[in-house]
Amino acid sequence: MNDAFTTAARRHGEKAATDSHGFKRMEKTHRTIVGSTMAQFLSSLRERNVSPHTIKAYTGDLANFAAYIGLRKWRDIDHVTIRGFLSQLYEKGLSKTSVARSLAAVRSLYRWLAVEGVVEQNPAALVSTPKLPKKLPRVPTMEEMNSVLDGDMPEIAAFPERDRLMLELLYGCGIRNSELVGVNLDDIRLSAEAILIRGKGKKERYVPFGDGVTSALAGYLPVRQAVLADSRKNTSALLINQRGGRLTTRSVGRIIKKIAVAKGLSPDVHPHTLRHAFGTHMLEEGADLRAIQEMLGHERLSTTQRYTQLSMKHLLAVYDQTHPRAK
Repeated sequence: MNDAFTTAARRHGEKAATDSHGFKRMEKTHRTIVGSTMAQFLSSLRERNVSPHTIKAYTGDLANFAAYIGLRKWRDIDHVTIRGFLSQLYEKGLSKTSVARSLAAVRSLYRWLAVEGVVEQNPAALVSTPKLPKKLPRVPTMEEMNSVLDGDMPEIAAFPERDRLMLELLYGCGIRNSELVGVNLDDIRLSAEAILIRGKGKKERYVPFGDGVTSALAGYLPVRQAVLADSRKNTSALLINQRGGRLTTRSVGRIIKKIAVAKGLSPDVHPHTLRHAFGTHMLEEGADLRAIQEMLGHERLSTTQRYTQLSMKHLLAVYDQTHPRAK
């Protein structure tokens, strides 16, 4: 496993001796007992199709943990040791969010160690997660979303038919940016008015779509075919760039922001904002929370329940503005 660990470290650009915060990199951690076991854990994450972003983050977090632990064995590590590790992270200037993520990585590692029979207890479970400020995302109102989707695309839209479809899919289906760019033409079930989505962990789900997506598809598909004919390319991707290649998540983010600003929305708008708007507006209009969970592809209902907070915020605002005894 040592070679696998070295490969993983190099893949994530961690050959240097220290990072921007002064932490030791993975250069030597794989030579320790702890480092070798971590390599097996990271390999198990890849086998489970865990998000590459999560694996990349955990690789760096656990490299710092292995560097802090040094030559100690698992039996020598307790909750006091882990608290010391977190204290070092604070001393190096990491934010509460980054420290909380590091703790989550260590907890996940220990859960895997318990399953593998390496340890009997999880000392990380005894360490409290740093309290993070609860930030509710500001989502556009229904009126604002209608203003974006109604009428023509702004002049800055280089591929207006495609860009309209992107907006309709993100808001109309509540899908993630990564899911959007992964949609293939064959995933569209026009007769069923549903689309096959491949979510996190390659889990598949069908999400219904309405007239807005149907209309946008009708306008986009002939133009898509013409672009592919001109570029002499053949791709299964639903959404393509003007050269006939599959769109990237970065391109989607840039396009959505430009159109949103041109339509009068906040510059803070990004693809995930439209996903939040989907969940919030569905709940405000009376949709069942579990139905929203299914459409969003949330593994836990608690993740979906944040939209109840957003909806309550909306209800309080309406109450304050309209009820005669509110003030």
